[in-house]
Amino acid sequence: MHTQVRRFIKTAIGFLGLGLAIGLWLLVRRELTGLHPSPYETSAHTHALLVGFVLEMILGVALWLFPRPDKADTRYSPLLIGVAYWALTLGTLGRVVAELLRARGPLPGLRWAIIAGGVAQTAAVLVFFYTIWSRIRPLGSRAREAAGERF
Repeated sequence: MHTQVRRFIKTAIGFLGLGLAIGLWLLVRRELTGLHPSPYETSAHTHALLVGFVLEMILGVALWLFPRPDKADTRYSPLLIGVAYWALTLGTLGRVVAELLRARGPLPGLRWAIIAGGVAQTAAVLVFFYTIWSRIRPLGSRAREAAGERF
């Protein structure tokens, strides 16, 4: 397992911890004080778990399991995978923090921070799949299908 794969997967586990902590905090606060989560807190919790944990885990595993890039492949770029990782990680973390702060009140700049986080997340996913697209190809399955094997 190479460095970029480990980075995605370990970061995903970190976001799982963050999402669980936010969820536990929201649960305890609701049950002990009667304060229900705001839409911003719900969004922060959701993004920590679904984008931070689930999506980072999926991207890391995809990067690990998909066939190696063909030697003539000019589209696949480890540099772009790194850009996608940092954009997704920082965009998600920034969005989670900004949404939690936004729940406390309309602090200046938080709306734009939330939007910037969302733009970074979107760009990261697009860059990742642009880069990995050529690795989504048949290898042994084409021969097995030609021999009549069904999946």
